Amino acid sequence: MIFTCKSESDLVPAAGALLKEFPGARVFAFYGGMGAGKTTFIKALCAVLGVADIVQSPTFSIVNEYKTTAGDSIYHFDFYRIKKTGEVFDIGYEDYLYSGSYCFMEWPELIESLLPDDAVKVRISGETEREIEY
Repeated sequence: MIFTCKSESDLVPAAGALLKEFPGARVFAFYGGMGAGKTTFIKALCAVLGVADIVQSPTFSIVNEYKTTAGDSIYHFDFYRIKKTGEVFDIGYEDYLYSGSYCFMEWPELIESLLPDDAVKVRISGETEREIEY
């Protein structure tokens, strides 16, 4: 499925559609170049899920935890600065990915071999209009 988003206001409906398409999925891998809109789309997903926290890229911390208004945890990863897969083990990524909580990952291609088989792969592309494909 492909969603074309002409403005940021299109992201929340696209995020809702993605979650509805994969109701049991908890691990989502977001692919796209620098500035493609991965973090912005994850913000929309978090809004749909009821996150009250400020959502921002965990570029330096590797993972951010957000809480929904219901008290559930959502994990947001940015693997851009990962140099070797051992670093991912050091942060205990398996505990996050198999927690049953939503996990949204930016730059998953850097840890591709560690992704769960059921991870939903989402590609974001475009410059003025964003295409979100899954």
